[in-house]
Amino acid sequence: MIKSIQHFEEVGIRNLEKEVEKFLKNPKDMASFVYGIQDNIIKLGLDIIKETLESCDETLRNSGKRKKDWQIVKKDEKTLITSLGKVCFEKTLFKNKVTGERGYLLDRILGIEGHERLTEDAEAKMLEESVETSYRKAGQAISISEIVSKQTVKNKIHSLEFQNEYKDLPNKKKVKYLYIDADEDHISLQFRERKGDLVKNDNHVKNNCIITKIVYVYEGIEKEGPKSKRNRLINPYYFCGTYSGEDNSKLWDEVYDYIRCNYDIDSIEKIYLNGDGGGWIKAGKRRLAGLTYVLDEFHLNKYMIRATSHLLDSAEEARQEMFKTMRSGTKREFEKVIEKILKVTDGEATIKRVKESKEYILSNWSAVKVRLEEKEGIVGCSAEGHVSHVLSSRMSSRPMGWSRMGVDKMAHLRAYYYNGGDMLELVRKQRRQTKAAGAEENDIISCEEVLRSEKNKRNELGKYMESISHSVSADVRKYAWFNAHIWGL
Repeated sequence: MIKSIQHFEEVGIRNLEKEVEKFLKNPKDMASFVYGIQDNIIKLGLDIIKETLESCDETLRNSGKRKKDWQIVKKDEKTLITSLGKVCFEKTLFKNKVTGERGYLLDRILGIEGHERLTEDAEAKMLEESVETSYRKAGQAISISEIVSKQTVKNKIHSLEFQNEYKDLPNKKKVKYLYIDADEDHISLQFRERKGDLVKNDNHVKNNCIITKIVYVYEGIEKEGPKSKRNRLINPYYFCGTYSGEDNSKLWDEVYDYIRCNYDIDSIEKIYLNGDGGGWIKAGKRRLAGLTYVLDEFHLNKYMIRATSHLLDSAEEARQEMFKTMRSGTKREFEKVIEKILKVTDGEATIKRVKESKEYILSNWSAVKVRLEEKEGIVGCSAEGHVSHVLSSRMSSRPMGWSRMGVDKMAHLRAYYYNGGDMLELVRKQRRQTKAAGAEENDIISCEEVLRSEKNKRNELGKYMESISHSVSADVRKYAWFNAHIWGL
């Protein structure tokens, strides 16, 4: 870092002064002034990163521990793309004296694969952009001065692993009611198993749709502000993914694990499950004992309108009668109301709609009753809005085609994002973790050796050392810290 700062003092400061002079001559060109300052500061940062990495590699080359087990083969150039820009530096290839294994020991200490060219911070920037916009824009946002292809972004997204490991809170939340809303989005696929395998039905519609599920747990609703007319969920937590077939049970197991670890189950009087009557949603009631299933009002109103819209002036009166019967009547009384509607219904398609509405409501009769009885604790279902906000806005509101894996990974990433997840932490979870080790007595390079080295540097640099704020003792500590990682090899 000393050489980088020295060079900045000799060249960089003069460049900054020139940028100031140009701005003072033309104060209206503020943008060029900002860009000029930014370029010089970024260059300093990249130079510091480059010199620090090469200093670490040099420490490896001089390490007594390394000399005991590994021999130097050659030096190679490594390029890393960081969120600041591209860093090119030299690293050493070593060979194990016993096994003959070859490797870049610096890569192992840094925790990166030999072929890896993106740093963790760059990947985090990429995920932050891709979860909101597109793979192409994510490739552009990865770094201030560098870009990567959308294929690279796609590969990174597809390689993500999401493992929800919930830990029991020491003081679990106590709530009277807990709510679970569930719904689904329909995402378009480019292909199912391989390109070109999509087929069209008799209506010339491709079978390119895949169901993506969303489930979220929350503690109720509240006003966004004292005078606001808008509501918001209290402490929502999202689960998203395809979860097809047997994986549906895995989804509900994850929901249960989250509730068990975060809430005092004994204090909860009711857990309400809001949904549209889908089979996979009803399976949640069987998987999580004690749930009270409630049909969401959006689909209830939808099927009431389907059954009565053709009645024109009498439509509202028919809906009121349906509503009254569903709220306080029996299934048989409801069937009689539908029979009255069918008597004044013409057309095969319209009759079919009325019968479908009847079957839908009857198949969810108990859930309809719970919704309409207005019991304490019942709240409106916001699943349709959350499908649009959490899934559709990124995955289906605009024409785009996905792979099956891409759909699942992006849905999980969207849930992670809306749960307040840290993208850098997600990247780090994907990386191989290097075990930290090395007690003080195992230091291969003694503090005295580093101190002598720094004194020699001080004599060499002369006046520049006086202007550098970092003390020799600080550098000694830094190299001693790095030396512990060498022992960990």
